[in-house]
Amino acid sequence: MMISPEGYYEEYLKGKTEEQILTVIRGLKQEIGRLKNTMESPDYGIVPIVHPSEETRLHWTREYLEGAKQAYTEAGGTYTLSKSEEKAADFDANMGAICKISFSIGGFFGGYRSYVIELSDELKAYTKLWEDKEPLFLLDDANKKPFTKDTFIAALKDLHIGEWRRQYSTKRFGYMVCDGTQWELEFEYNNGHKSVRFDGDNSYPYNFDKFQMLFGIDDTEEGEDE
Repeated sequence: MMISPEGYYEEYLKGKTEEQILTVIRGLKQEIGRLKNTMESPDYGIVPIVHPSEETRLHWTREYLEGAKQAYTEAGGTYTLSKSEEKAADFDANMGAICKISFSIGGFFGGYRSYVIELSDELKAYTKLWEDKEPLFLLDDANKKPFTKDTFIAALKDLHIGEWRRQYSTKRFGYMVCDGTQWELEFEYNNGHKSVRFDGDNSYPYNFDKFQMLFGIDDTEEGEDE
Protein backbone atom coordinates (compact mmCIF):
# COMPACT_ATOMS: atom_id res chain seq x y z
CA MET A 1 0.00 0.00 0.00
CA MET A 2 1.32 3.43 -0.96
CA ILE A 3 1.23 6.32 1.48
CA SER A 4 -0.47 9.58 0.55
CA PRO A 5 1.53 12.56 -0.76
CA GLU A 6 0.76 14.28 2.55
CA GLY A 7 2.12 11.32 4.47
CA TYR A 8 5.19 11.21 2.25
CA TYR A 9 5.82 14.89 2.94
CA GLU A 10 5.57 14.39 6.70
CA GLU A 11 7.93 11.42 6.67
CA TYR A 12 10.55 12.38 4.09
CA LEU A 13 10.41 16.11 3.35
CA LYS A 14 9.21 18.12 6.32
CA GLY A 15 12.00 20.07 8.02
CA LYS A 16 14.66 18.88 5.56
CA THR A 17 17.36 21.13 4.07
CA GLU A 18 17.63 22.00 0.37
CA GLU A 19 20.35 19.41 -0.14
CA GLN A 20 18.43 16.71 1.69
CA ILE A 21 15.33 17.38 -0.39
CA LEU A 22 17.40 17.37 -3.58
CA THR A 23 18.70 13.93 -2.61
CA VAL A 24 15.09 12.76 -2.21
CA ILE A 25 14.25 14.19 -5.64
CA ARG A 26 17.13 12.32 -7.25
CA GLY A 27 15.99 9.09 -5.63
CA LEU A 28 12.40 9.55 -6.81
CA LYS A 29 13.52 10.24 -10.38
CA GLN A 30 15.68 7.12 -10.33
CA GLU A 31 12.72 5.09 -9.06
CA ILE A 32 10.50 6.43 -11.86
CA GLY A 33 13.13 5.43 -14.41
CA ARG A 34 13.50 1.98 -12.85
CA LEU A 35 9.74 1.38 -12.87
CA LYS A 36 9.46 2.40 -16.52
CA ASN A 37 12.35 0.12 -17.51
CA THR A 38 10.70 -2.78 -15.68
CA MET A 39 7.36 -2.23 -17.45
CA GLU A 40 9.04 -1.82 -20.86
CA SER A 41 11.08 -5.01 -20.60
CA PRO A 42 10.09 -7.82 -23.02
CA ASP A 43 9.91 -10.09 -19.96
CA TYR A 44 7.39 -7.92 -18.13
CA GLY A 45 4.26 -9.84 -17.26
CA ILE A 46 5.93 -13.26 -17.44
CA VAL A 47 6.38 -13.30 -13.68
CA PRO A 48 3.42 -12.42 -11.43
CA ILE A 49 2.88 -8.68 -10.94
CA VAL A 50 3.60 -7.59 -7.39
CA HIS A 51 1.18 -5.49 -5.36
CA PRO A 52 1.05 -2.60 -5.50
CA SER A 53 1.79 -2.91 -9.20
CA GLU A 54 4.52 -1.00 -11.00
CA GLU A 55 1.82 1.15 -12.60
CA THR A 56 0.42 2.10 -9.19
CA ARG A 57 3.86 2.79 -7.77
CA LEU A 58 4.74 4.91 -10.79
CA HIS A 59 1.60 7.01 -10.33
CA TRP A 60 2.30 7.73 -6.67
CA THR A 61 6.03 8.25 -7.16
CA ARG A 62 5.14 11.00 -9.64
CA GLU A 63 2.96 12.58 -6.95
CA TYR A 64 5.80 12.37 -4.42
CA LEU A 65 8.20 13.94 -6.91
CA GLU A 66 5.92 16.91 -7.52
CA GLY A 67 5.58 17.41 -3.77
CA ALA A 68 9.36 17.15 -3.34
CA LYS A 69 9.96 19.79 -6.02
CA GLN A 70 7.51 22.10 -4.26
CA ALA A 71 9.17 21.46 -0.91
CA TYR A 72 12.56 22.21 -2.48
CA THR A 73 11.30 25.57 -3.71
CA GLU A 74 9.76 26.36 -0.33
CA ALA A 75 13.11 25.54 1.31
CA GLY A 76 14.74 28.21 -0.87
CA GLY A 77 16.04 26.09 -3.73
CA THR A 78 15.64 26.74 -7.44
CA TYR A 79 14.90 23.51 -9.25
CA THR A 80 16.60 23.10 -12.63
CA LEU A 81 14.98 20.83 -15.17
CA SER A 82 17.08 18.07 -16.71
CA LYS A 83 17.23 17.80 -20.51
CA SER A 84 14.64 15.01 -20.51
CA GLU A 85 12.38 17.08 -18.25
CA GLU A 86 12.78 20.07 -20.57
CA LYS A 87 11.65 17.93 -23.53
CA ALA A 88 8.64 16.69 -21.58
CA ALA A 89 7.73 20.22 -20.46
CA ASP A 90 8.05 21.51 -24.03
CA PHE A 91 5.81 18.73 -25.34
CA ASP A 92 3.15 19.49 -22.71
CA ALA A 93 3.37 23.24 -23.29
CA ASN A 94 2.59 22.80 -27.00
CA MET A 95 -0.17 20.21 -26.76
CA GLY A 96 -2.84 22.79 -27.51
CA ALA A 97 -1.15 23.48 -30.85
CA ILE A 98 -1.23 19.87 -32.06
CA CYS A 99 -3.10 19.85 -35.36
CA LYS A 100 -2.45 16.30 -36.59
CA ILE A 101 -1.50 12.97 -35.08
CA SER A 102 -0.34 10.12 -37.32
CA PHE A 103 0.12 6.66 -35.85
CA SER A 104 0.96 3.49 -37.77
CA ILE A 105 1.60 -0.03 -36.53
CA GLY A 106 2.06 -3.41 -38.19
CA GLY A 107 4.57 -5.62 -39.91
CA PHE A 108 6.01 -6.55 -43.28
CA PHE A 109 3.64 -9.44 -43.95
CA GLY A 110 0.39 -8.09 -42.52
CA GLY A 111 0.86 -4.51 -43.63
CA TYR A 112 0.74 -1.33 -41.59
CA ARG A 113 -2.49 0.15 -40.36
CA SER A 114 -2.48 3.92 -40.07
CA TYR A 115 -4.55 6.04 -37.72
CA VAL A 116 -4.82 9.75 -38.40
CA ILE A 117 -6.42 12.33 -36.14
CA GLU A 118 -6.88 15.91 -37.35
CA LEU A 119 -7.40 18.51 -34.67
CA SER A 120 -8.71 21.87 -35.80
CA ASP A 121 -11.86 23.26 -34.22
CA GLU A 122 -13.19 19.71 -34.27
CA LEU A 123 -11.71 16.25 -34.06
CA LYS A 124 -11.69 14.19 -37.25
CA ALA A 125 -10.20 10.72 -37.47
CA TYR A 126 -9.78 7.90 -39.92
CA THR A 127 -7.90 4.62 -40.27
CA LYS A 128 -6.27 3.11 -43.32
CA LEU A 129 -4.92 -0.35 -44.22
CA TRP A 130 -3.33 -0.71 -47.65
CA GLU A 131 -5.68 1.43 -49.79
CA ASP A 132 -8.80 0.89 -47.67
CA LYS A 133 -9.71 4.03 -45.74
CA GLU A 134 -12.59 4.34 -43.29
CA PRO A 135 -13.72 6.86 -40.66
CA LEU A 136 -12.72 6.30 -37.06
CA PHE A 137 -15.11 7.00 -34.20
CA LEU A 138 -13.24 7.55 -30.97
CA LEU A 139 -14.95 7.18 -27.60
CA ASP A 140 -13.77 8.59 -24.30
CA ASP A 141 -13.82 5.63 -21.89
CA ALA A 142 -14.22 8.01 -18.95
CA ASN A 143 -17.74 9.04 -19.96
CA LYS A 144 -18.52 6.82 -22.98
CA LYS A 145 -18.97 9.90 -25.17
CA PRO A 146 -17.20 10.79 -28.42
CA PHE A 147 -13.89 12.53 -27.92
CA THR A 148 -13.74 16.25 -28.59
CA LYS A 149 -10.49 18.03 -29.34
CA ASP A 150 -10.18 19.18 -25.72
CA THR A 151 -10.98 15.82 -24.14
CA PHE A 152 -8.62 14.00 -26.49
CA ILE A 153 -5.76 16.39 -25.70
CA ALA A 154 -6.51 15.96 -21.98
CA ALA A 155 -6.34 12.17 -22.36
CA LEU A 156 -3.01 12.48 -24.19
CA LYS A 157 -1.62 14.67 -21.42
CA ASP A 158 -2.38 12.00 -18.83
CA LEU A 159 -0.05 9.62 -20.72
CA HIS A 160 3.08 11.79 -20.24
CA ILE A 161 4.10 11.13 -23.85
CA GLY A 162 6.69 13.90 -23.64
CA GLU A 163 8.67 11.57 -21.37
CA TRP A 164 8.77 8.76 -23.94
CA ARG A 165 12.04 7.80 -25.59
CA ARG A 166 12.26 8.86 -29.21
CA GLN A 167 13.10 5.29 -30.24
CA TYR A 168 12.29 1.92 -28.69
CA SER A 169 14.20 -1.26 -29.46
CA THR A 170 14.68 -4.66 -27.85
CA LYS A 171 18.43 -4.14 -28.25
CA ARG A 172 18.21 -2.06 -25.08
CA PHE A 173 17.40 -5.29 -23.20
CA GLY A 174 19.85 -7.51 -25.08
CA TYR A 175 17.27 -9.02 -27.45
CA MET A 176 17.28 -9.26 -31.23
CA VAL A 177 13.91 -9.73 -32.98
CA CYS A 178 13.50 -10.17 -36.73
CA ASP A 179 10.36 -8.84 -38.43
CA GLY A 180 7.61 -8.63 -35.80
CA THR A 181 5.84 -5.35 -35.14
CA GLN A 182 7.01 -1.83 -35.87
CA TRP A 183 5.24 1.42 -35.06
CA GLU A 184 5.62 5.14 -35.72
CA LEU A 185 3.97 8.15 -34.13
CA GLU A 186 4.15 11.77 -35.29
CA PHE A 187 2.69 14.98 -33.87
CA GLU A 188 2.35 18.01 -36.13
CA TYR A 189 1.70 21.55 -34.88
CA ASN A 190 0.03 24.72 -36.12
CA ASN A 191 2.27 27.15 -34.22
CA GLY A 192 5.56 26.55 -36.05
CA HIS A 193 6.80 23.95 -33.56
CA LYS A 194 8.88 21.22 -35.15
CA SER A 195 7.11 17.89 -35.58
CA VAL A 196 7.78 15.37 -32.81
CA ARG A 197 8.28 11.72 -33.74
CA PHE A 198 8.52 8.44 -31.86
CA ASP A 199 9.02 4.91 -33.19
CA GLY A 200 9.66 1.40 -32.04
CA ASP A 201 10.68 -2.05 -33.25
CA ASN A 202 9.05 -4.80 -31.16
CA SER A 203 9.49 -2.53 -28.15
CA TYR A 204 7.06 -0.06 -26.59
CA PRO A 205 6.63 2.62 -23.94
CA TYR A 206 5.36 1.39 -20.58
CA ASN A 207 1.82 2.75 -21.19
CA PHE A 208 1.56 1.92 -24.89
CA ASP A 209 -1.63 -0.12 -24.39
CA LYS A 210 -3.39 2.89 -22.89
CA PHE A 211 -2.18 5.03 -25.78
CA GLN A 212 -3.55 2.57 -28.33
CA MET A 213 -6.93 2.54 -26.59
CA LEU A 214 -7.32 6.23 -27.47
CA PHE A 215 -7.45 5.02 -31.10
CA GLY A 216 -9.93 2.27 -30.30
CA ILE A 217 -7.24 -0.44 -30.26
CA ASP A 218 -7.62 -2.90 -27.40
CA ASP A 219 -5.01 -5.67 -27.60
CA THR A 220 -6.32 -7.15 -24.36
CA GLU A 221 -9.68 -7.94 -25.89
CA GLU A 222 -8.02 -9.38 -29.00
CA GLY A 223 -5.93 -11.65 -26.82
CA GLU A 224 -9.01 -12.82 -24.91
CA ASP A 225 -10.87 -13.54 -28.16
CA GLU A 226 -8.06 -15.76 -29.30
